[in-house]
Amino acid sequence: MSELTLGRLAEESWSRFDDFDSVFYDGVWHRSHALAERARRVCGGIVEAGIRPGDRVVVMMANSPEVPLIYQALWAAGAVVTPVVFLVGAEELRHILTDSGAAAIVTSPELVPTVEAALAGGPGVPVFVDTGELERAAEHGPVPRDPADLAALMYTGGTTGKAKGVMLSHHGLWQVAKDSYAMSHQEGMDRAIVPVPLSHAYGLIVTIAGMHATVPQQAVLMRWFDPQVFLTLAAEQRVRYGTVVPAMLQMLLAEPLERHPLPDLAFLTCGAAPLGREVLEEFERRMPGVQILEGYGMTETSAVTTFNPPGRRRVGSVGLPLPGYKVTIRDSSGDEAEPGDPGEICVAGDSLMLGYWGEHAADPEGTTMTGGELRTGDIGCLDDDGYLYVVDRKKDLIIRGGFNVFPRDVEDALNTHPDVLMSGVVGRPDPRVGEEVVAFVQLRPDVTVAAEELIEWARDRVGRVKYPREITFVDSIPVTSVLKLDRKALRSRLG
Repeated sequence: MSELTLGRLAEESWSRFDDFDSVFYDGVWHRSHALAERARRVCGGIVEAGIRPGDRVVVMMANSPEVPLIYQALWAAGAVVTPVVFLVGAEELRHILTDSGAAAIVTSPELVPTVEAALAGGPGVPVFVDTGELERAAEHGPVPRDPADLAALMYTGGTTGKAKGVMLSHHGLWQVAKDSYAMSHQEGMDRAIVPVPLSHAYGLIVTIAGMHATVPQQAVLMRWFDPQVFLTLAAEQRVRYGTVVPAMLQMLLAEPLERHPLPDLAFLTCGAAPLGREVLEEFERRMPGVQILEGYGMTETSAVTTFNPPGRRRVGSVGLPLPGYKVTIRDSSGDEAEPGDPGEICVAGDSLMLGYWGEHAADPEGTTMTGGELRTGDIGCLDDDGYLYVVDRKKDLIIRGGFNVFPRDVEDALNTHPDVLMSGVVGRPDPRVGEEVVAFVQLRPDVTVAAEELIEWARDRVGRVKYPREITFVDSIPVTSVLKLDRKALRSRLG
């Protein structure tokens, strides 16, 4: 069996070091060998449950030590990890379950109502709550897989339509994680605080990168991000580095940082959304000794494309390409742009996605594969030394707190309300979460409805991240000459 498979990588990582404190969570340290034993039993339970190599298994849980354990067990069993952010609503979960053809779902007790609502009236899918039932099985080692096989199916999307599954191979994730670890690791940096969702591509690659560690790595894992808890944990556990998204830095800046000195914290890696330079500079000014290292990537590039190496970062840049990637900036004609000139960011390399799952309509303004090169739809430029700078991003995608919000999903939910004739959703720049979701609504004639009612209506259908925080009622929703929703006109009304 090739070593370039994630089940084999997990097995090797467990045996690489003597037993040590591996994950701190909810006040308790979990030992590495105990987690490894549990993962092997979960693998056995997965096999006994009839999950076969290649089967997709949805994992919808908040952060906990069980999440990476389940991922490792699924890879060892040959299954395909299909992570879902625990904040999604029942309708989106139903779409993912149906589109992926999921063979099972693993979830947490508090999320069972959402899962049951998603499954109502549809095909039966086995539901495992936590790992208790699966852990009753005997231990099971990794089954043979090819590095080119599908390892993860991650649901994301472009600027329109429903979420689509991005197919990531064992080799792609293995290689990007290895390169990310090699590019970011510094001697003595062995304890990290991890508040990013492990269901996100960022969190997934952080998990796999830890499996490449050459020295024992300790993770202080947060169930979800809270700025005060982050500061307390970072101080008490003397963390050396951490993983954040820009919205987390914004929330930390609202805290009295000067009262929370963190002399052990050396750097924070930051990704998943654009970071304003002023945010970086203010944070570093108020938290002396801490450096922010930005990176750039997409789910389609196995999460990471570029990164600022420690000691060689350039403020304002998202760093240098990983060794396995070539980044090219192309102008509107598709020709390679000169250094400093903006254009579309294009990525080539053998760790790119295998493609999108199933049949999806092409989005000419979104991410596409052309001749083995990924055209990201993002705008950027390269300097003379190859550092990438992101200038702009996809036209309609809203990134709220590091999570992708697809306007069409929110509009579809609002338009199901009996009093709504049409709606349009755009993002308003927001210093705390990056972008806030704003909806413009045209009501049916002679009806009235409170904005608060529509906000709750949407929240019930799209989950706690995507719902609009602002509703503006308009006489009519602007459309283009071909009757498409005119988001540019809506943005002009934001003021």
